[in-house]
Amino acid sequence: MKQHWKPSTIVNPVPAVMVSCGSEPSEYNIITIAWVGTICSEPPMCYISVRRQRHSYDIIRRNGEFVINLTTTELARVTDWCGVRSGSDFDKFTHCGLTAEPSANVKAPSIAESPISIECRVKQIVELGSHDMFIAEVVGVAVDESLIDAESGKLDISRANLLCYAHGEYFALGEALGTFGFSVKGSTKREELKQSKQRK
Repeated sequence: MKQHWKPSTIVNPVPAVMVSCGSEPSEYNIITIAWVGTICSEPPMCYISVRRQRHSYDIIRRNGEFVINLTTTELARVTDWCGVRSGSDFDKFTHCGLTAEPSANVKAPSIAESPISIECRVKQIVELGSHDMFIAEVVGVAVDESLIDAESGKLDISRANLLCYAHGEYFALGEALGTFGFSVKGSTKREELKQSKQRK
């Protein structure tokens, strides 16, 4: 039996990302965001939703650019810290020991310690209620070479130890259960790994 609750933001889990912004070092900032996601494949587009009171809101709105930096279990503490402290009071890069590195396609910096940085250019701002949604086109992606399989050249996302957020808590992603389309291919990720080990 299910209990019926009032409407709420209960879609879980969601990514916990650090969004970096600013056009020059004097205004560089990091904001932790969980209201983030993909909205289109061609062209690649995503969104972040930000409260208007947040320090980064005006920076992103003014510059029209930001970088979504995926986070890891190793970055869990600084990810949380950047979400509860304001950039108006702290230089978050310095305080957290994070490295602001130049992005390839936007003025906003990327976070070097992030395994994947997604460079975004704002196309539209949708005013909602508590948050405004920044709809953006992805103009570049930087991937740490350690995540790329040497033999196949493919991205192995499982190596990143990505972090997610669910109902006020941070979690590490768990075991891979299958690849896209596994339900009609007849084998699960676990079975494929077992078969691979047996062949060796």
